Amino acid sequence: MIAQSKSLPKAQIGVAGLDDILAGGLAPGHVYLLEGSPGTGKTTIALQFLLAGAKAGETGLYITMSETEQELREGAASHGWSLDAAIRVFELVPPENLLDDEHQQSLLYSSDLELGETTKAVFEAIDRAKPVRIVLDSLSEIRLLAQSSLRYRRQILAMKHYFATQGATVLMLDDLTTDTNDKTVHSLAHGVIRLEEMVPIYGAERRRLRVIKYRGQSFRGGFHDFIIAEGGVQVFPRLISSEHKTGFARYVLTSGIEELDALLGGGIEKGSSTLVMGPAGSGKSLLAVQFAVSAVQRGEKAALFLFDEELGLLLDRTKLMGIDLEAMCAAGTLFIEQLDAAELSPGEFTHRVRARVDRHGVKTIVIDSLNGYQSAMPEEQFLVLHMHELLQYLNRQGASTFLLVAQHGLVGDMQAPVDVTYLADTVILLRYFEAFGQVRRALSVIKKRFGSHENTIREIRVDGSGIAVGEPLRGFQGVLRGVPELVDEDRASLLEDR
Repeated sequence: MIAQSKSLPKAQIGVAGLDDILAGGLAPGHVYLLEGSPGTGKTTIALQFLLAGAKAGETGLYITMSETEQELREGAASHGWSLDAAIRVFELVPPENLLDDEHQQSLLYSSDLELGETTKAVFEAIDRAKPVRIVLDSLSEIRLLAQSSLRYRRQILAMKHYFATQGATVLMLDDLTTDTNDKTVHSLAHGVIRLEEMVPIYGAERRRLRVIKYRGQSFRGGFHDFIIAEGGVQVFPRLISSEHKTGFARYVLTSGIEELDALLGGGIEKGSSTLVMGPAGSGKSLLAVQFAVSAVQRGEKAALFLFDEELGLLLDRTKLMGIDLEAMCAAGTLFIEQLDAAELSPGEFTHRVRARVDRHGVKTIVIDSLNGYQSAMPEEQFLVLHMHELLQYLNRQGASTFLLVAQHGLVGDMQAPVDVTYLADTVILLRYFEAFGQVRRALSVIKKRFGSHENTIREIRVDGSGIAVGEPLRGFQGVLRGVPELVDEDRASLLEDR
């Protein structure tokens, strides 16, 4: 885990994921910069920062130069927050005499007077309120008044020294609407957090943040996804699997289908990952559901994350096979989440999976399918890295994971959209093949890291009674190519129509 500071208790921001990234929060008594384009969530995080202080008994002051107090309170109310007496709002507006025509025509530069008046008003508001936490929104207005980089730096430095004498923890906001290349505050601030927004070609906007600097403190580096929802900003820290090592006893998990377990050398090992590959409609989902149902029947909990199939359709067709998934969900032993890849970031998906494992004790995870998960990735080349960390985490928690991948094509050569076969501990391959004028299905275990397994190919059939697995197809050659050759009719071992 990230090393904690041995100094004074940190000032929590009030955003659980962000406090985790910062190893507990902000070191008190320093100045921090929160920067990002308009609409990235700066004001929301700043309000959560003051509300967390109020909850801890600390007075807060919000100095606003870009929004009116009414707009600020309305924004807080939209999240269900009330800015009580512990949080004061100081709306800084230009003095009326600075807007007079006579003043604007004087020999003095109006910016000189405005900057001085603004700074004086800020200091007076702080002296009156004596706050423990301060939010200054925003630096763009001060930069405009300063008009030059040198004056701006001197002004920020003076404000920093003043804040230091007050002993307050200060969060300064910058909307980056003026000069995005100006790093003046970066060098003066104790820490810098940048918020970013990306707009994909299709789907909702994606937001992420990064801690650029945190002087004298450790933090979780890299980009972290976040969303703005009712109730505030939710940050999803990047998963680092090495931080979540646990001990557990490994044993074999069965599917409840004798022939399938025989093909797998007895079953699937606890705390391992299984990749189920095959063309559309070959039975991947039902095969994975079978393992989830078997886990529930053993007294464990399972979770299905559906990217592709509509939930109602899955419930209806499994019920026809005698599997009542709705009853399992009602009993709290099975969790099913229907996911929209266009509205979901990779970080949020990882957070949802972790929540099922950490909070509900789920030990069997089905992700249907990796094709849908790939669609949720704004940068698809990093899908394997995301999946590696997620699988490592689940394996170390003793959870068994089933990944489904729909391959392109139906018969013959197949291609997968992404190659994750080397990440999975077990790889199950499903295929269509033609025999005696019928389209049939076959499955085989291509890889298994733990223990031995059959090297045979067996026929699989999915019908109203569920999944049936036949004997090894020893009388055929070339089944996985889709058009097999019958070499021994007596040993064909096909499942008979019932």
